Amino acid sequence: MLLQTIDWVIIGIFFLIVLSIGWVASRTAGKSSEDFFLGGRSMPWWLLGISMVACTFSADTPNLVTGFVRENGVAKNWAWWAFLITGMVTVFIYAKLWRKSNVVTDLGFYEIRYGGKLASFLRGFRAIYLGVFFNCLIMGSVTLAAIKIGGVMLGLPPWVVVVGASVVVVMYAALGGIKGVVWADFFQYGIAMFGAVYAAYVAVSQPEIGSLSNLINNPIIQDKLSVFPDFSDASVWIPLLLIPVAVQWWAVWYPGAEPGGGGYIAQRMLSAKNEKNAVGAVMLFNFAHYALRPWPWIIVALASLVIYPNMASIQAEFSGIDPEYLKDDIAYPVMLSKLESGWLGLVVASIIAAYMSTIGTHLNWGSSYFVNDFYKRFWKPEATETQMVRMGRITTVLLMVLAGTLSLTILDNATQAFNILLLSGAGSGAIYLLRWFWWRINALTEIVAMVVATVVAFILVLFVEDETMANTILDGFTMKLLFTVGIVTVSWLSTTLLSKPEDKAVLRNFYKLTKPGGPGWKKVVDEAIADGEPIDDGEGTAWQMPRQMLLIFIGCIVIYASLFAIGGLVYGNVLQGVILGGVAVIGTFFLFKLVQKLSLD
Repeated sequence: MLLQTIDWVIIGIFFLIVLSIGWVASRTAGKSSEDFFLGGRSMPWWLLGISMVACTFSADTPNLVTGFVRENGVAKNWAWWAFLITGMVTVFIYAKLWRKSNVVTDLGFYEIRYGGKLASFLRGFRAIYLGVFFNCLIMGSVTLAAIKIGGVMLGLPPWVVVVGASVVVVMYAALGGIKGVVWADFFQYGIAMFGAVYAAYVAVSQPEIGSLSNLINNPIIQDKLSVFPDFSDASVWIPLLLIPVAVQWWAVWYPGAEPGGGGYIAQRMLSAKNEKNAVGAVMLFNFAHYALRPWPWIIVALASLVIYPNMASIQAEFSGIDPEYLKDDIAYPVMLSKLESGWLGLVVASIIAAYMSTIGTHLNWGSSYFVNDFYKRFWKPEATETQMVRMGRITTVLLMVLAGTLSLTILDNATQAFNILLLSGAGSGAIYLLRWFWWRINALTEIVAMVVATVVAFILVLFVEDETMANTILDGFTMKLLFTVGIVTVSWLSTTLLSKPEDKAVLRNFYKLTKPGGPGWKKVVDEAIADGEPIDDGEGTAWQMPRQMLLIFIGCIVIYASLFAIGGLVYGNVLQGVILGGVAVIGTFFLFKLVQKLSLD
């Protein structure tokens, strides 16, 4: 498709606004590294919450959801809907703890929770492993989506899309730091949501469909509509629902849904004014992420099945698409090609907004790891604040170059990157939940889990075909995931119980700082009392855990009820929408009542 003058004007105005945000933010972002990476720890919950959800509203997420729906139906989305449980655990248990830790990045946790050379190694290694390797894999996947959208909608070659998409986001992220990123996210989220909703409207308005009701009643998509898998077939519901809900949410490390909170989610919590703002930010994020956003993408995906039932039908109309990129996830940008001039420019701007919000966050997050946890900690301990900000800006540019290279040379579809990330973090998630509440976990625990997970994932991805591990119930990838979780869990548990615990002084200082409470710290607390060094002033959170667990349960009910209430209205089931909407409202009332009883600063 060719963009008309009005389309270019809209896109140009969008770029101008985003760059202006970066320029304004740059006037304070360069004062110190804490301003550049944490916004001076003064940011409100609503701004941070919108920033989190804008970051996860990536250019590749609609492609991923479209691929899921086309391959296995709407129920396949439980692969990420299950992470809501992780999100609620972060809201009501870990947000407060992270804010109390007062670290600059979540990797700084390693040297307050653990001690000695192993803790230092873990911090420095993961700064590179997560901040560079994993981070660039994520950004490469997002940039791959931009390549597909640019190729389908604008006929641009991949390298042009990569260069064009990178320049502006690098400029405002490097100039404005986290403040520039967060305020740009706030602006971009509104545009991205509008574009997603309008794209869904255009999809159901196509002559082959005519209306939302016609789409839902179309016989072509009837086997794709259910939000739950077929419970009569164990080979369907076990991998699509049981494994994500029962295992995946706690066992797997995944960016944006880390068990216990981490990555850019932790960065946002650490940027909050206080504990209340940290909790509020993550709650807003989870509601908007899981309840509000999925249905416009799902509608477009279902419409694409009617208009383009297979890859051959897409290839017939878009013969210029590189066969390397011809996967189910390309159906989303294909459907966007139906937009008219003017609206096309606005929706293209919304896609650019989604892309930039994700990339901007990951650039700042990755550079915060490199600068604070590698450069300052090991490379140049005497670095001044000015030097750290300068290195942050240089790293921002280099990370974008690496991510762009990865998207052009290795990745070919969104599901592929999603699976790689899941497998590489399998088995380690429970550590991130337990390390706050069980004194026995040590630095070697995390090192062994990381090494074993990486080695097992490397072997399974490169040398074992999915088909060889499949059985009558579980597909090959699910078997790989469970196998990795089992091997890694046994490895780190054995290591924890057989290795030497952390030094008493380290454990006591950590407890005094964060006050996690609970039976997992009883031995440490009792020993401190016996030594005449009491570390628990009675303000620990052990007594709050039952209430926190209840809040997690109610929070999940509220958001899932909201998600399926919207789904009921989309499917024309008004009664379902009203009943579940009522459940969500009542649950929200009780949620706020209980939250007020939590001790938050």
